[in-house]
Amino acid sequence: MLITVTSAKRGALSVAGMSTRIAARRVYLDGEFRPATVVSEGGVITAVEPFDAAAETVLPGDSVLLPGLVDSHVHLDEPGRTEWEGFATGTAAAAAGGVTTIVDMPLNSLPVTTTTDALDAKRAAAAGKLAVDVAYWGGAVPENLGSLRELADAGVVGFKCFLSPSGIDEFGHLDAEQLERCLAELATFDGLLIVHAEDPAHLHADGALGPRYRDFEASRPPLSERAAIRRVIEAARRTGARAHIVHVADGGALDDVRAAKAEGVRLTVETCPHYLTLDAEAVPDGAGAFKCCPPIRGGDNRDLLWAGIVDGTIDAIVSDHSPATVELKGNPDFGLAWGGIAGLQTGLSAVHSTARARGLAFESILPLLTTGPARIAGLDGLGVIEPGAPAHLVAFAPDEEFVVDAAALEYRNPVSPWHGQTLTGVVRETWLRGESVYRRGSAVTERGGREILRATAAVDA
Repeated sequence: MLITVTSAKRGALSVAGMSTRIAARRVYLDGEFRPATVVSEGGVITAVEPFDAAAETVLPGDSVLLPGLVDSHVHLDEPGRTEWEGFATGTAAAAAGGVTTIVDMPLNSLPVTTTTDALDAKRAAAAGKLAVDVAYWGGAVPENLGSLRELADAGVVGFKCFLSPSGIDEFGHLDAEQLERCLAELATFDGLLIVHAEDPAHLHADGALGPRYRDFEASRPPLSERAAIRRVIEAARRTGARAHIVHVADGGALDDVRAAKAEGVRLTVETCPHYLTLDAEAVPDGAGAFKCCPPIRGGDNRDLLWAGIVDGTIDAIVSDHSPATVELKGNPDFGLAWGGIAGLQTGLSAVHSTARARGLAFESILPLLTTGPARIAGLDGLGVIEPGAPAHLVAFAPDEEFVVDAAALEYRNPVSPWHGQTLTGVVRETWLRGESVYRRGSAVTERGGREILRATAAVDA
């Protein structure tokens, strides 16, 4: 899908005429690292040339040059719940994590992005605050079925739905009949539905559970995910629509995904750093920073997810960055603490650390953090270093270690389940359209992010 980027009127940095040359001994090109110099003009890569030690920017030998990451699953919560996160803090965290393009979820903002007026409100809230580029998901809820095309034409890249209660009253979930209607409607214009797949028939608790993480995990068993994913597969098969399963936590569900893909069902799936790197057995009692839905599960399950990474079943690794206030996350009762992981800034390092420990080559993981999410969201041309692509680049030190300090992260609220952990891999600098927007130690240096809307949308030139 072609994309349209809005003009500088909404806070985009003008880079017309700017020329940059960034050289590194290891540049990620066509699936491998090799010496090169990346040349850009006006924010677009114009050439990839041999390594030039005299280039204006030469990375030290312990750094690699990556394409900017794409994260297609981010909750920025603005307008309405900016105290949880917001465009200013959330996009700063993205830049610090090497992410140059995000796609914002239709909740937990107020209003939720289920109408064109709500999309307008979200766009107005973003103006002048973006450190990286932002696209938008719309929401599919019972009230707006039959009018999804209007929201698509306004610029959203696809539609998010829940098959179980979302946790907020203003974003209702779809039952089996509504899911089928939604997919049939989207099939008429080849729209994409992304699905929170948990079947409420298999969810066992609502309310207080106490501080034991195992009680919370047991309240949302793997069967809930499997039943919901099967429902999506069946409906996508019948309608011919495109469907995507968000934040797959249950590795056992991947066999159904494999079979559906082999059959030709138009299905993609993602998982998240917290499912790949954290272990249920190590979650402390009362630690709400670890609560998310579906839950983080145990080590054997994590092995199944990594197998899905290796064999290509999983299409993307995205953060599902879903923060909340310290007060909401700090409730020691796992049934009452707000669910959601803050992971946008640490995702690359967490995944890289665990992949390395498992003996996986860094370059084998990178597509799931770059071109994989870009393809899901229809953002073709992102996540690569090649002529014609935007000069979104990241200097990354893959061998450097650091200890995660939640208070030092760019989030609005200092909460992270990786707090105190030692991770390997440090983002040293991030460029957006050839302009440095983040340097380690000096935080965000520019607010040159732009909005990305569907090419069919009428936007400012």
